[in-house]
Amino acid sequence: MAIEIPSPPKVGMVSLGCPKALVDSERILTRLRADGYSMSPDYAGADVVLVNTCGFLDSAKEESLAAIGEAMAENGRVIVTGCMGNEADAIRARFPQVLAVTGAHQYEAVVEAVHEAAPPDLSPYVDLIPQARGDFGDEAGVKLTPRHYSYLKISEGCNHACSFCIIPSLRGKLASRRIDAVLREAEKLVQAGTRELLVISQDTSAYGVEVKHEERMWKDHPVRTHMTDLARELGQLSDAQGRRPWVRLHYVYPYPHVDAVIPLMAEGLLTPYLDIPFQHAAPSVLKAMKRPANEAKVLERLRNWREICPDIAIRSSFVVGFPGETEADFEYLLDWLDEAQLDRVGAFRFEPVEGASANHLPGAVPEEVKEERYARIMEKTAAISAAKLAAKVGRVLPVIIDEVGEPDEEGDIGATGRSQADAPEIDGNVFLRDVGEDLQVGDIIDVIVEDADEHDLFGAIAQA
Repeated sequence: MAIEIPSPPKVGMVSLGCPKALVDSERILTRLRADGYSMSPDYAGADVVLVNTCGFLDSAKEESLAAIGEAMAENGRVIVTGCMGNEADAIRARFPQVLAVTGAHQYEAVVEAVHEAAPPDLSPYVDLIPQARGDFGDEAGVKLTPRHYSYLKISEGCNHACSFCIIPSLRGKLASRRIDAVLREAEKLVQAGTRELLVISQDTSAYGVEVKHEERMWKDHPVRTHMTDLARELGQLSDAQGRRPWVRLHYVYPYPHVDAVIPLMAEGLLTPYLDIPFQHAAPSVLKAMKRPANEAKVLERLRNWREICPDIAIRSSFVVGFPGETEADFEYLLDWLDEAQLDRVGAFRFEPVEGASANHLPGAVPEEVKEERYARIMEKTAAISAAKLAAKVGRVLPVIIDEVGEPDEEGDIGATGRSQADAPEIDGNVFLRDVGEDLQVGDIIDVIVEDADEHDLFGAIAQA
């Protein structure tokens, strides 16, 4: 008699927000897959849909609510999780039929809600091998990013009290992952084909502070739960072919010990790139933001970093129109950017966030002034970027390939990649012409830069 193999329940996922939320989505799906679920690429085929929300800004909340509404309309069986999960009453008031609402980083509660909504149909004919169910992220699992790059989340939460931010109330205080667990995950990712590791957290520089930088054993030697130790060990990983991954640091607050990672970049252990959220430069605005106000010292450190590692790329983000920001404050920021010559800059118009203390500060900036300042800062930073990229024309740079195109009518093939100064999704690209048929996504190749614009480079594979 033929045995009917049960069809596993299917889960769909909509993941919104930052890379840290994307990692949460990967870990949730990894656990669900271990519990016997399969993944659905669309609403129609899903037994239940997870919506991982973002709740940092009001605009992000509206996007999250729109995504929940779409999932409800297309499927009807929806579980909500993520940063907006702490506003369960507001979500249920808008969508009373949602099956469950859980908060950020609450993996067990999400999995339990899925089990209740679509119980796993475990079968001895399918589930012959027990799946690992240890610390989420200790095992390489479902990836929502391309195979050749991976986000590596090293901690959760934040100990800062920035007046415009509610992350500590959404994700709690700093909680660092064990360094041996992080390194084990990174090693497995590299062995599975990851060519670029993107280290993320709410505050990468603070990694291990709350555990007093405790030591753990790794590869027969002790390593501290500290950013510099972690960076050094990550830079020494390699795959079966002996190739080391690019290691890119994000969300790095400029604490003094950040100086110690710059020599690692000069040695080639780390990708020469730092993502530092400066947010502003004017001392009065930084004070109102409850941010460190040492902009002159920062400029000196930037000069020192560039002396040690001339190719270092600095990315940052800035808020314009913060309550109390005067025209003089904004001009100060523009002048500071002229001095700092940052390689990559993102800017945001200030938005009140429910629960943030900045909402009650005096001196609200009119929306039209925010827009005008936003346009000016983007014009300023685009000009700086254009000049920096123009200076790279004629150089040979390593480039990681993200996409290889199809041959055109003349048989020519183009490709899109990124230099070491470009993180995926947020920075620029390198567009290549006339690549060979053997070029693969994830390859790291030398490229001769032939042209540049405000944000991107153009070139061809360098001849050996």
